[in-house]
Amino acid sequence: MLRGNVVDLAVAIVIGVAFTAVITAFVEDLVTPLIAALGGEPDFSALDFTINGSTFRYGDFINKVISFLIIAAVIFFFVVQPVNYLMQRAKKEPPPDPTLKKCPECLSDIPVDARRCAFCTAQLAAA
Repeated sequence: MLRGNVVDLAVAIVIGVAFTAVITAFVEDLVTPLIAALGGEPDFSALDFTINGSTFRYGDFINKVISFLIIAAVIFFFVVQPVNYLMQRAKKEPPPDPTLKKCPECLSDIPVDARRCAFCTAQLAAA
């Protein structure tokens, strides 16, 4: 039970729930009022229709879809993009292997001391 994977999973779930609360609050408290200021109506939950005594609250569904799209956009632009950028900056190219060179004919990697390419059998100048 106290193995590393189980504890890591528990920590990930707790952090995920906390992160969900932060993102939801960001969307509800900052992004949605901003959209309401630009577009007018921030809440569609009052929209519904009734058929044979059954009420269909399609406005609430529209709210949930818009909220999902906003949350997905916020996570993409404020989490995924910055992390990808940082990972790309942190990635370093491995230094070129000093024991290899490119064949001038087929551009294959061959040993520096080779006199003939093993891939295209081109004659090479002595190094």
